[in-house]
Amino acid sequence: MAHSAQLPCDGDGICMICHNEPLPEETLTCTTCITPWHVTCLSSRPQILADTLHWECPDCSLLNLTTAGGSQSSSSGLIAAIRAIESDDSLSELEKAKRRQQLMSGSVSSSEAADSTSDKGRINGDNDIADFLDGGFNCSFCMQLPDRPVTTPCGHNFCLKCFQRWIGQGKRTCANCRSQIPHKMASQPRINSALVVAIRMAKMSKSSTAGGTPKVYHFVHNQNRPDKAFTTERAKKAGKANACSGKIFVTVPPDHFGPILAENDPVRNQGVLVGELWEDRLECRQWGAHLPHVAGIAGQSTHGAQSVALSGGYIDDEDHGDWFLYTGSGGRDLSGNKRTNKAQSFDQKFEKLNEALRVSCREGYPVRVVRSHKEKRSSYAPEKGVRYDGIYRIEKCWRKKGMQGYKVCRYLFVRCDNEPAPWTSDNLGDRPRPLPFIKEIENAIDITERRGTPSWDYDEDKGCWMWKKPQPNSRKQVNGGNQDDGTKMKKVRRQGQNVLVRQKLLKELSCQICRQVMTNPLTTPCAHNFCKACLEDFFAGQSFVRQRTCEGRRTLRVQKNVMKCPACTNDIADFLQNPQVNRELMGVIESLQRRNSECDNVDDSTEENDISNEKTQAIADIEIRNTNSEIQEEDKAKNFMHQTETDPQQAYKEEASDGNDKSSTGQKEATLLEQPDNLNVEIEINTSNSEMADGSEQTTATVEQTHKRTADEGSHLAGVQDGSKKAKLTMEQ
Repeated sequence: MAHSAQLPCDGDGICMICHNEPLPEETLTCTTCITPWHVTCLSSRPQILADTLHWECPDCSLLNLTTAGGSQSSSSGLIAAIRAIESDDSLSELEKAKRRQQLMSGSVSSSEAADSTSDKGRINGDNDIADFLDGGFNCSFCMQLPDRPVTTPCGHNFCLKCFQRWIGQGKRTCANCRSQIPHKMASQPRINSALVVAIRMAKMSKSSTAGGTPKVYHFVHNQNRPDKAFTTERAKKAGKANACSGKIFVTVPPDHFGPILAENDPVRNQGVLVGELWEDRLECRQWGAHLPHVAGIAGQSTHGAQSVALSGGYIDDEDHGDWFLYTGSGGRDLSGNKRTNKAQSFDQKFEKLNEALRVSCREGYPVRVVRSHKEKRSSYAPEKGVRYDGIYRIEKCWRKKGMQGYKVCRYLFVRCDNEPAPWTSDNLGDRPRPLPFIKEIENAIDITERRGTPSWDYDEDKGCWMWKKPQPNSRKQVNGGNQDDGTKMKKVRRQGQNVLVRQKLLKELSCQICRQVMTNPLTTPCAHNFCKACLEDFFAGQSFVRQRTCEGRRTLRVQKNVMKCPACTNDIADFLQNPQVNRELMGVIESLQRRNSECDNVDDSTEENDISNEKTQAIADIEIRNTNSEIQEEDKAKNFMHQTETDPQQAYKEEASDGNDKSSTGQKEATLLEQPDNLNVEIEINTSNSEMADGSEQTTATVEQTHKRTADEGSHLAGVQDGSKKAKLTMEQ
């Protein structure tokens, strides 16, 4: 098309066809879009000077002809709306440009543009979300965050509908930089999924903090729960997995290892005893023996496993009472309507809860074991309910091919409890025993055995099982904790919510090669994002074309090498010849990183301010005490002067007792100043420790001695005042 070769001047005033800066008299401005054009490079120029006053550029004239299928009324309404925006003196140039772009892209109608109040509210309504991404990520057509964003090879982002509308007008160049758009992308634009997730997260974070009706979370504190689990009509059915558990009676954290002792049982003061029977898993949870309602393993992959439940979930389990072979979790397809699927569909691995059991095996942690009546193949299972069978220790773990043809994780549990098992008639607990012979280990893989000393072991001197190493510290709060502590924790979580959102956004904007936050991001035509350095290193050493010869005799035409995208099978060889950094995406990443660093600096400065405030408060307390002591000394001096005039002997006795009190007070103040915060406060306290005369000598004292004692008291007060002034000077510095 002829009009496709006509290009305006760029932002710097340079013609995009001849690449020269035209003179002012050679520049023609469109009355509709206010875009400068070079007159000499136009294919159709105004015929007379009067035509330049109402001249429209080729883009606007084409829009006037094609808008609404050639409807003259709709195009005239669009032109009238644009002219109304230009004539509105209350709008700034930036607001006028935004509204013109909104009208040209079709995001608002002409009637909506006539109502300035509604239009202004629309722009400002979404700007809150745009501000979260620094406002530099908007679509150039609608000036909003891109909806279904499409990224061109030149690194600019647009809404899918805006981009398709632009292509539908016959344009094959980028609306921002006028770079050529490949035919394949123009016909089949790809949505940038990474940007979709990032924009969605930004909108969700803004909607949650913008006010309005907050989402209500129903939570019942442990002290407000009933003594028995809630029993609704749904919960009365077989399997109470969806029912809310009752009150937790023990005061142990959820990740507590080992037995539950009497000190953790404020209700009965006896702890959880071996052989204790409960109605179901919910009641078992209330006493802390095994917390999960359904899962057979309770633990954390980096911390270890605290308890397991034998309930017949896997056919590979073997129960021999004092020792048993336990099968790990996973390997089943529980999606959709297959939540009760009993068949293995893939191999188990040492991950998640299986890894938690392996950590307990390596460290030798004690593991609580409960048996359920659902285990029908075991002679040691209870007839009904759930029973606590004591402490076991995992000695070995491995992987082997299970009965259903897939690999399963296997664990050897051996009992090591100080109380006898429920099925034995012995009155003593377990003693160290040799490990049983396990034949299946011969064909096993990934065998793990403990090499060091176990944390839970038998003490020959004391004759009992006990902790040989320090018990692992809990990383969770006790269920019966204070309600105020929970409120403080929620406040801390809310304060860190914005930081977490930014961190998640940065995680979504990561390179698909190095899995790190992108630097100099590139977006391929197939809508995948990579670091520029990572993408160049991926194709390092490869040429864009290869030379061919016919059996070495003559040279054939060179052939283009296919360079497939690292994330898909699309050829991106043309894109790699001149890759353009996505500047808008890079600006968003840098902004998020800058905000994270600012938050870190604020946290550090807050801690420093807290420390300095504590020191200042300590100095102020010392000054207040010194001031109070000055007032007391002045009162004592006045009383002493008055008593000296009336009864000199009684005044000397009180002065002698005050001298001892002053020396002890001076020692206390000196000790107070020697605090670990190094307040650098120097207070000189001059005390008089002179010995007082006997009662007979005081009786014969003269009025001259009385005046001398008064002068000594005055010097003492002067020393205290000097010390107070030094304390004030240090605090001001």
